[in-house]
Amino acid sequence: MKKSINKLGNIIVVSAPSGAGKNTICDAIIKSDKNIVRSVSYTTRMPRKGERDSREYFFVSEIEFKQLLKENKFVESAKVHGNYYGTSKGFVDKTLKSGKNVLLEIDVQGGLKIKKQYPQSCMIFIMTKNLNILRQRLISRNKDCAETIKLRLKNAKKEIQCLKKYEYLVINDNLKKAIDSVKTIIRSLKYKVIKNKNYFN
Repeated sequence: MKKSINKLGNIIVVSAPSGAGKNTICDAIIKSDKNIVRSVSYTTRMPRKGERDSREYFFVSEIEFKQLLKENKFVESAKVHGNYYGTSKGFVDKTLKSGKNVLLEIDVQGGLKIKKQYPQSCMIFIMTKNLNILRQRLISRNKDCAETIKLRLKNAKKEIQCLKKYEYLVINDNLKKAIDSVKTIIRSLKYKVIKNKNYFN
């Protein structure tokens, strides 16, 4: 008798340099598909204006973060722009088993760690057409000081070097088109042969 198709959810990793529009695109994806759940990361950075604990991030102290790390609560963790970030392993596994897709908005370091532990993860990189556009976006959003912007651009150059380890590149020069592109990538996941490899067994 033919076995049923694997009903586990997918992991969707979305990475991007600061200012490329990752959060805006992911917000739109979450609102458009009830089968996609955003993984809320832990971080030691201070909340920005309008951010709320447990919605954008779980904001914790460095002491609290290191304790969670010691207890192996994270599937991945990294220090980015001077702050710690981590993804809850328990949340990811529980969501996948429920059949829902998990959307991870994380940096390149974290994304590659996720891919190593979950090889079937879908890896999407968001970028602007060039670094000059990225710089202008960082300046215009008026969230960071000049020194922080300089650091983010420096890190962006390093992140771009990891692009070859991602499966998909979406250029965000038109927000609607970028959102539609990511939606198309996600819709295609249910047809991946590797996910349905037991179908004919």
